[in-house]
Amino acid sequence: MIPEPARKLIRRHHDAETLPSSFSMFGRDWDLVPDVFAPVYDLSTALFTAWLPLARGTDLLEVGCGTGVTSVMAALRGCPRVTALDINPAAVRNTARNVRRHAVDDRVRVLESDLFARLPADDRYDVVYWNSSFVDAPVDRERLSALEAAVIDPGYETHERFLAQACRHLNPGGRIFLGFSTLGNRARLDELAAVHDIVVRTHRASGGTGSANVTYQLLEIRKGSCRDEIERKQEGRGFRASRR
Repeated sequence: MIPEPARKLIRRHHDAETLPSSFSMFGRDWDLVPDVFAPVYDLSTALFTAWLPLARGTDLLEVGCGTGVTSVMAALRGCPRVTALDINPAAVRNTARNVRRHAVDDRVRVLESDLFARLPADDRYDVVYWNSSFVDAPVDRERLSALEAAVIDPGYETHERFLAQACRHLNPGGRIFLGFSTLGNRARLDELAAVHDIVVRTHRASGGTGSANVTYQLLEIRKGSCRDEIERKQEGRGFRASRR
């Protein structure tokens, strides 16, 4: 069953009369195109973008970039190389538009990709991040619209692939973060984490917000096998950090 707050969020996105074509966040204006998750209806984008530890000089890989707020703000804060991925073609166009709007196209690359599928095997970053579709509901994945898929991940199939694959694109000493909330299925996430030798810790969390009393959580994924894989690559063929 889809939680009512998630149902309400999806309904608001489908209301063409109220969906804006632009919005303001972090003191800037942003384009919003149809069929893309609108950050104005949910606090997650603003919170997670502010909470991510992105020091100047950090390379960022964002999965599920949506409107591109996080990737653009990362570049504006001094990240020299940012890659923004989304499986939704409308989100890719939306992010590209905001990248141009804020003049960071020399630092931000935007790709249409199902998780990491379009990335070269040796493409690595200091931070890998996904504001996940954290609602787990028993619905037919094939029937989900692009907007619904931005909110719902039936059975956490996409979460499991993220957990299994994210460390392949991580620099030594890099960190993996997952945007989550109390609308998510934390028990299922921890179950999948255990299978993949992962410890999930809360990096930062909000107080309960809104009428549904939702708590937003930026989770850090710490995976022992990430270190094993990095060491294996270093020993086998030498590590070359990708800093194009």
